[in-house]
Amino acid sequence: MRLKSYACGAWIEGEGKGVVLKSAITGEPVAEISSKGIDYAAMLKYGREVGGPALRALSFHQRAIKLKELGLYLQERKEEFYELSKATGATRSDSWIDIEGGTGTLFAYSSKGRRELPNGQIYIDGNPEILSRKGTFVGQHVYLPLEGVAIHINAFNFPCWGMLEKLAPTFIAGVPSIIKPASQTAYLTELMVQRIIESGILPEGSLQLISGSVGDLLDHVTCQDAVTFTGSASTGLMLRQHPAIINNSVRFTMEADSLNSSILGLDAEPGTEEFDLYIKEVVREMTVKCGQKCTAIRRAIVPRHLAHAVIDALKVRLDRVIVGNPDDEGVTMGALASSDQCAEVRDRVGELTNSCDIVYGDPASSASDGGAFLKPILLYCDQPLTSPEVHKIEAFGPVSTVVPYGDVAEAVQISRMGQGSLVSSIFTYDDEFAKAMVMGLGAWHGRLLIANRDCAKESTGHGSPLPYLIHGGPGRAGGGQEMGGIRGVLHYMQCVALQGSPSTLSAVTDKWIPGARRIEDTVHPFRKTIEELRIGEGIISDTRVITLDDIEHFAEFSGDKFYAHMDEEAAKANPFFEGRVAHGYFIVSAAAGLFVDPAPGPVLANYGLENLRFLTPLNPGDSIQVTFTCKQKVPRVNEEYGEVRWDCQVKNQHGDLVATYDVLTLVAKKSAV
Repeated sequence: MRLKSYACGAWIEGEGKGVVLKSAITGEPVAEISSKGIDYAAMLKYGREVGGPALRALSFHQRAIKLKELGLYLQERKEEFYELSKATGATRSDSWIDIEGGTGTLFAYSSKGRRELPNGQIYIDGNPEILSRKGTFVGQHVYLPLEGVAIHINAFNFPCWGMLEKLAPTFIAGVPSIIKPASQTAYLTELMVQRIIESGILPEGSLQLISGSVGDLLDHVTCQDAVTFTGSASTGLMLRQHPAIINNSVRFTMEADSLNSSILGLDAEPGTEEFDLYIKEVVREMTVKCGQKCTAIRRAIVPRHLAHAVIDALKVRLDRVIVGNPDDEGVTMGALASSDQCAEVRDRVGELTNSCDIVYGDPASSASDGGAFLKPILLYCDQPLTSPEVHKIEAFGPVSTVVPYGDVAEAVQISRMGQGSLVSSIFTYDDEFAKAMVMGLGAWHGRLLIANRDCAKESTGHGSPLPYLIHGGPGRAGGGQEMGGIRGVLHYMQCVALQGSPSTLSAVTDKWIPGARRIEDTVHPFRKTIEELRIGEGIISDTRVITLDDIEHFAEFSGDKFYAHMDEEAAKANPFFEGRVAHGYFIVSAAAGLFVDPAPGPVLANYGLENLRFLTPLNPGDSIQVTFTCKQKVPRVNEEYGEVRWDCQVKNQHGDLVATYDVLTLVAKKSAV
């Protein structure tokens, strides 16, 4: 088949003869790829003028729901993707990581988008900053979507997940994407994009595809665009230095291959659970996707006195690996993505042997004719501090090197010689060793996995990036970050510092700021549906005197007989109190009695308090009064209710703040009343 690009709302076949892509299993042609003749400037314009406005017209929640719909749509068609994925050399479990790992990322971002973002177009970052003495001039940081296009240039090893893990946060942010997969496995990406486009779920212009080279695409980027790259460090460096990216200060995120390490603790002797877990993990990272993962373990750093025991245990487990066609029964490792990739791995292994010894496998051997098969290769580097190759050369395949260390400091030093990595793992049951590794390696890695018997059964493992945690790393790893929950969304948004009056900024952000105008109505706010409620609407309650009987009754009822509530002399000796004081939780309860309208109505439930602070003690005879204000509304798109956040301020008879907090409630929509 001849692959097509999806540009400016149409499928376009590249001009002229393209590059032939071959099956990693049989060596037979799978597809032909070319992007000649595509108008790249027009693609960017189309994304900015068609896709961008359509996405920005949706709320965060509406975008999140579309991601869930898309994930379900792709899941229903997953067997089609699995079948074509075989040509990439992947086993069923390899393909699961790529295909269902990708759709799982869509589901994760859909969930986080609805739970952690407002049902609007502005993301509010933190609390307001009071910029004046009387509070009439305030500041607020907010995030707004970029008005350009995100260009995602992806690697060959994960043609589905690599696209979806970048598309998901970009889409939630409200920014259209142009996907450029690596050519070798682009046929699988193209198939998935075909299904995405035919679903009609995403707004037109929010996703475009380049099957082939990027041509002059980067010549046309502006400060409103973003470029992400996953692949080799050398290619990433070349792209990062593109004149348009430099001159226009274009956001550039790079995730490059790195020489990730896994460290076996000094306590993890043979026979311990941690030793066995370590052996299993190193072999898994060597063989999953044939070791073609940017997170794979390249350096197995082990105590010197355990090096031979580790090598022997790895050999036993590697002997169980069956290399071949994934369709054949019993096969546990497939092929590399191409014969060229296979040849490159062999070359890199040859360079590593300048200072390392091959202790398992033979780079010259092949498991089968015709395909890009290579059996696992294990090396040993006896003098890692004086062997630069093991810390600089990456064989991007089923290859790892055992590296010995003497003490904690040397283990840290050796790992850091990789000059920055995506991930490192530490296998130990010694928490002090784990802490030493974190302190020594944290600044050099994007992620650290501490594995032991307590978390092994549920751990996702060394090489699995998760949508909830950042994926990226410093130095050689590229210096970028992807995913990480909402952090990944903010990569495609501009942080803006707003300044103005509390009332104006409340209107702009749809979130009431203390000092802004309040609205009081004859109808209690608890009698109003979420649509009827207005931001800033609320009540000022009646007053209530707090008596000594109240304090003692609450102490008996709750069992909280802390001395400051019960013993006058002891309370006076406390530097914060002048005598017996009311319980903080009694104040919260009494405040609820002042602002709650008890009859059934649109308010369905109170589901929590946030930011509770007690500021001024209450003594017997003091009174309280509550100012209760609708602070923020978050209607749920697919539910008959939404969340309402209320600002609650409790003051004493002198007007001093006694307590301040947010009350969280679920409030019905009109349609549900």
